[in-house]
Amino acid sequence: MPFNAVEPTHFRLPDILSNWPWPRHLNPHYEVCQKESKAFNLCDFNLLASLGYPLHGKDGCRVGCELMNLFYVIDYYTDVANEAEAKVQADVLMDALRNPHMERPPSEWIGAEVARQFWLNALHIATPTFQRHFIDSFEMYMKAVVREVQDRTEHYIDGIEEFFDLRRDTCGVKPAFAMIEIELDIPDEVMQNEHIAAIILGGVDIIIVVNDMCSYNVEQARSDDHNLVAVVMRSLHLDLAGALEWISDLHDSIVEKFLLAFSQVPHYTDPKLDRQVTQFIHGIGNWVRANEVWSFESERYFGKRGREIQVTRMVELLPKAAP
Repeated sequence: MPFNAVEPTHFRLPDILSNWPWPRHLNPHYEVCQKESKAFNLCDFNLLASLGYPLHGKDGCRVGCELMNLFYVIDYYTDVANEAEAKVQADVLMDALRNPHMERPPSEWIGAEVARQFWLNALHIATPTFQRHFIDSFEMYMKAVVREVQDRTEHYIDGIEEFFDLRRDTCGVKPAFAMIEIELDIPDEVMQNEHIAAIILGGVDIIIVVNDMCSYNVEQARSDDHNLVAVVMRSLHLDLAGALEWISDLHDSIVEKFLLAFSQVPHYTDPKLDRQVTQFIHGIGNWVRANEVWSFESERYFGKRGREIQVTRMVELLPKAAP
């Protein structure tokens, strides 16, 4: 920035999903599940789950709500943990998921018991295939969370490629996508199809882009640099407007690849399998929209002005919080 330049007071969010083919779709069981699930009302993670899983029945919607709230518990505790503490938290949580019928020690980190209760509810409707896919993806997520804590402790600065490599797991989107499968039975070899794999990767990356654009303001105010906007500004020596433009162009290229892969997913001769694959890949497209609209409809990033900002796209830059 030139010496005499004035710091911006506002910035404009690109409307990058204006042409996304999947519209907003809310699960009809939202209000009931919101009351029954452990709720963090300001963020309304139950709304996120109900937008993300609009076709799930009441039980599936509730399990989705509990997953979103489990993510919140993990974030809340690991954000203030050191590497050793985060490693213990990850280990006991994974043990709780693998052994849900075992009572947890009273002195143990509360996140393990939250995870155990979530998983016990999930098992009432979960297929064995889903269970395996979910546990595998959640383990990757927890390992990445520990790595993020290590990076924060060591003040390690990511480049753009390194940031994406880690963020694809720390964001929790892969286990969230797996939850689409909770009552489905899609074989491993089908899930590993190159086009379905490309859809999963593309969906994760689009959600990272949208989330980090929407969360940038509150994160920069508390000097949190684990955000794509901050990484791009630092890595490419761009100002905020330039970084948002660069990320918007990146997003467009990811969307192009996503839609191409979507059009190339094969049809299967087994009608049941074909329906389930279609449901899964449309579920990913829907999740991208769900994440975007939740960012404005909850109060997590924009307070009570979210719906206004969703229309105007203009955001007032928050001042830095006192150290």
